[in-house]
Amino acid sequence: MAKASGGRLGYVHMFDMSAGALAQLYLDLDAENMGREGVVVDVRNNNGGFVNVYAIDVLARRSYLTMSNRSQPTPMPARTALGQRALELPTVLVTNQHSLSDAEDFSEGYRAEKLGKIVGEPTGGWIIFTGGATLLDGSSLRLPGSTIRAARDGKVMEMNPRPVDVAVTRPMGESYTGRDIQLDTAVKELLGQLKPGTAGAAGGR
Repeated sequence: MAKASGGRLGYVHMFDMSAGALAQLYLDLDAENMGREGVVVDVRNNNGGFVNVYAIDVLARRSYLTMSNRSQPTPMPARTALGQRALELPTVLVTNQHSLSDAEDFSEGYRAEKLGKIVGEPTGGWIIFTGGATLLDGSSLRLPGSTIRAARDGKVMEMNPRPVDVAVTRPMGESYTGRDIQLDTAVKELLGQLKPGTAGAAGGR
């Protein structure tokens, strides 16, 4: 991602919406991506979980103060200085038809909070919020227990895939070529939002 963007963009992939994936998101953002000008967020092939609201918070928080040491007056966002998780950078989201369940909640939250463009394919329309039940013979099954509606329009999300802003479908067999047209498009879209003339500013980090 850094190479494709001339060092300007970072990348994170949430493989599901578990507590472990959220912890990995925190690590990925701390390790390198905070030094970029923007970050591509990928939830393709994410089968869901329960942490979408926490992940959205990290992307949605914005700075209203800066802090600096009086002897070294380089300012930094106060949220970060005080230890709060906050990316505070432009992002773009990539989804596909295999982004399911809580990944679809994440996509809806991303759109509702107006965090950036969504690139790729509409999500699966498969948000049913199940709970487990154990049968007498010891086997188990999952049962839907809650109805999820989008607060923006009240629409039930089951059977209603979350839309994209920039539709891109990967050609069959592309994964064998080393190319990813969805990521390439996401990079192009996000770079288009950034101020020109700073390419490579974060490339050495």
